[in-house]
Amino acid sequence: MDASPILLVLNEAGLGAAEDIARRFSTARIHGLAGRVPSADTQFNETIDHIRLLFQAGHPIVGFCASGILIRALAPLLADKTTEPPVIAVSEDGSSIVPLLGGHRGANELARLLAKALGGHAAITTAGDTRLGVALDAPPDGWRLANPEDAKPVMAELLSGASVRIEGRADWLKEARLTEADDAAISLIITEHPEEGSPTRLVYHPQKYALGVGCARGCDARELIDLVEAQLAGAQIARGAVACVATIDLKADEAAVNALASHLDVPLRVFSAEELQRETPRLKNPSNVVFKEVGCYGVAEGAALAAAGPFGTFKVEKQKTDNATCAITRSPKTIDVTASGRSRGHLSVIGIGPGKDDWRTPEATRLLAEASDVVGYSLYLDLVESHITGKTHHNFPLGAEEDRVRFALEEAGKGKNVALISSGDAGIYAMGSLVYELLHRNEEYGGVSDAAKRVSVTNAPGISALQACSARIGAPLGHDFCAISLSDLLTPWEVIEKRLRAAAEGDFVIAFYNPVSKRRRTQLAAAREILLEHRSAATPVILGVNLGRPEESIRVTSLHALSVDDVDMLTTVLVGSTNTRTVMRGDGKPFVYTPRGYAKRIDAPGAAPAASKPAPTEEKSAQADVQDTENNT
Repeated sequence: MDASPILLVLNEAGLGAAEDIARRFSTARIHGLAGRVPSADTQFNETIDHIRLLFQAGHPIVGFCASGILIRALAPLLADKTTEPPVIAVSEDGSSIVPLLGGHRGANELARLLAKALGGHAAITTAGDTRLGVALDAPPDGWRLANPEDAKPVMAELLSGASVRIEGRADWLKEARLTEADDAAISLIITEHPEEGSPTRLVYHPQKYALGVGCARGCDARELIDLVEAQLAGAQIARGAVACVATIDLKADEAAVNALASHLDVPLRVFSAEELQRETPRLKNPSNVVFKEVGCYGVAEGAALAAAGPFGTFKVEKQKTDNATCAITRSPKTIDVTASGRSRGHLSVIGIGPGKDDWRTPEATRLLAEASDVVGYSLYLDLVESHITGKTHHNFPLGAEEDRVRFALEEAGKGKNVALISSGDAGIYAMGSLVYELLHRNEEYGGVSDAAKRVSVTNAPGISALQACSARIGAPLGHDFCAISLSDLLTPWEVIEKRLRAAAEGDFVIAFYNPVSKRRRTQLAAAREILLEHRSAATPVILGVNLGRPEESIRVTSLHALSVDDVDMLTTVLVGSTNTRTVMRGDGKPFVYTPRGYAKRIDAPGAAPAASKPAPTEEKSAQADVQDTENNT
């Protein structure tokens, strides 16, 4: 379990048990139903929606409630049990703890811990655990089942009383309640060599081998993979017995190396030249050429030895092709891949939306949960505080954007999983572009180190302020629009003014970002005057403040009445085009939209009546909406 468990509480009756667990597990956070659990770390209003959001984001869920609530909420989402997070139901008094989902992905283990803490009973219902004392489809760390698709029929036979033949040795099977027989039709094979499995034959591989590799920059992935496959086959080593792919940190971003790790479905571990140099006395094929290139006498052999540990020995010495090398070592015990080297660093550039949980994508929430470190402006970190408990926080003030991004990249360059947090969408007037700019710059011109350049990057989109503002008031962005930042901190005003005039002449709906600040009080007024040269004083203007937050407000004014005193840095300003319309509804609330022209198509000379004109369903729906709007007007 990588993510912190969420303790879901629906009323005061379950709060005591949840608080007991929260005190014992520092990373656990209490999420409570608003109005019923006021002391919760995070409050929510819609129970079913909130449970689904947490589940889709990968959070383990411990619900202090009836199991039926969790079952009804999650039933539509269930698809792949191998990827779903643990879900546990706990009775409100803490006496019964029932793992509902993810028994072999941490739920059973967590349930036992909860039962011990609460003095309750862990009602483990997973058949393998209860009847056989072992989960044959989920071997422990350091082991791999070669044919997981056959585990279900084998388990079914064993649960029906069938005996089993165990060939080889695996300490984790010693305590299993299995009936063994030499002539059993079902067999469990423990081997480091390639073996075929079947619905009556499960093959388990102890992961004792480390695969060290090196390659020329730009090496074709197929060349490296073919070299490795040939050496594994020649040495009679099963793919599943390989614990990791290891190399020098200079190759952390090498496409072929990453493709190989993906091909074998094992982690990539990287080592510095200094770490690999310590393995020199054990190398079989030291190379002066390699030393001159990267600072150590062997990459493939050195990495294989470093990953296997001090008692590792060569199974395959360095083998090479024109552009690739590999070596294979064996450890006397299964390899703990987290104990040596480091992973390739990862940076998640996360747009958290305007701040509301409902407006953040499941991908963004999942990436937050997976990160070890979070970097951002303190206000943004506060907005996702319940999702980053227990992680290392790095707060940066406004105005330190470049320092913030550079720090995030450098920390990721150390092998960490870092989340860089932006409000809205990180790629729209936020940190996304700066990440890629720093990756593009040379280090001497303010870029980042080579280690930082080798990290993998995920850019998770978020709901931008312009989208949120538009959705709250109707559909003012229904036709062509653009976004313009009025901040001249990084862009000269002359350039901004040129863009304003072009947008005004093009009759775009315009979203203004950074409209005013304490220092800048004239740009918005100047923009209004430019726009008034091209569109009516009555043009609708929408002002959205603190969108998605409790203090949210949104109102409609006109271009003529737009005042700088009504706007601050937390305000999104949308200015309509000449076609944008404001309509007052029967409840006294306005909506604003910009038509796309469907009404003109309906009213065009010679056009067939709408009822008889064949059209896609979406078009018919759009035309009906336009007609309804005209009636309202």
